[in-house]
Amino acid sequence: MLLMKTDLVKFIQAYYKENFPKKKFVPGESPIPVSGKVFDDNELLMGTQAVLDGWWTEGKFAQKFERKFAAHLNIRYVSLVNSGSSANLVAFSALTSEVFGKKALKPGDEIITTATGFPTTVNPIILKGCVPVFLDVDLATRNVIPSLIKKAITKKTKAIMIAHTLGNPFALSEIISLARKHNLWVIEDCCDALGSTYNGKYVGTFGDIATFSFYPAHQITMGEGGAIITNNPLLHRYIRQFRDWGRDCWCDTGKDNTCGKRFGWKMGDLPFGYDHKYIYSQIGYNLKLTDMQAAIGLAQLDKLHNFIAMRKSNFQKLYKHLKKYEKFLILPKWEDEADPCWFGFMMVIKDGSAFTRLDLVNFLESKKIATRSLFAGNLLRHPAYKTIKHKIVGSLTNSDKIMDNGFWVGVYPSISDTMLKYVTSSFDEFFQKL
Repeated sequence: MLLMKTDLVKFIQAYYKENFPKKKFVPGESPIPVSGKVFDDNELLMGTQAVLDGWWTEGKFAQKFERKFAAHLNIRYVSLVNSGSSANLVAFSALTSEVFGKKALKPGDEIITTATGFPTTVNPIILKGCVPVFLDVDLATRNVIPSLIKKAITKKTKAIMIAHTLGNPFALSEIISLARKHNLWVIEDCCDALGSTYNGKYVGTFGDIATFSFYPAHQITMGEGGAIITNNPLLHRYIRQFRDWGRDCWCDTGKDNTCGKRFGWKMGDLPFGYDHKYIYSQIGYNLKLTDMQAAIGLAQLDKLHNFIAMRKSNFQKLYKHLKKYEKFLILPKWEDEADPCWFGFMMVIKDGSAFTRLDLVNFLESKKIATRSLFAGNLLRHPAYKTIKHKIVGSLTNSDKIMDNGFWVGVYPSISDTMLKYVTSSFDEFFQKL
């Protein structure tokens, strides 16, 4: 595209330089967010190119992203969607297809999950009429306690759907082994965990299906966006069906007659020869993303390795400094086999401390250091979930403690060493006053 190679490229590069200058950090005045998008003129150029192509819905940029993302994760199939929450909905819905026979998820089936985390890990379970079985999490890893899974499995249990909390891989070896022993589906919610590995393999490649989010807070962004991955070709087909209106046709957007017999099918009570593009074998959705989003994602994907390295580095600097306050704080822990790409740095105030979570959070916020709770905390404490049908195995004591006493601060790539030093000195200031 000649225009993209000359005047427009120069204009966009100049526009980026003028409108997104690097701001000088002023301690106590400049905010330190917990997360945010990190980009340069390449994202603007790629997004503009997709607009100028005039296609706009899912197209060549989406297909290229799916291929590159699959190669990065060493996975067979990637399906892009408009958000990580949609990814969870489609992933769970795919397992309800009747093609899976007795393994198909049906209303009343029990699905093992946790109450601590983001609501849309659990919402698909509820929306499909299944019963979420809530387990407690470890106070340091914030991940499910594996021994509770063994206790929770019954004849009604069909699947495990849990997240790698804040990028910290859960105990995959033990949990996948339990799932295989009991013939259970595993959905890995990796929305916060792109780049995390376990035994040298990327998270998301262990279970039957995994999901990712490309919201601005995450490791890479498309503004909005998400992905579902699997190595199973049958699962891939039904993921695409539920994503694409529930239609039986598997043509890519803008393509016709991939199967070679578009008018040669006899399905349901439809007449022979009814257009396969409009035959629906699932009750599905339209959850595709746009090609502009995918184009931006391609520019982000080129930066992923650097983003991962910076998140890990920022986490380690905070961890090294805050270890001296373990008398007061439960700091993060991770499995021996895990190498997390951290979404945030979380801590839980220990019982009996001379201060509360709010004391420390309000102090940090007064210093322009942003904080966040662990999303929903204990989901069952929220108004929307008070009357849902569910089970609890054991107690949710730790989930409540994390809700009451836990918070996290950012480690995302735009947080510089200067900013980190200000964060750690602010912690020092707070604890010196005790």
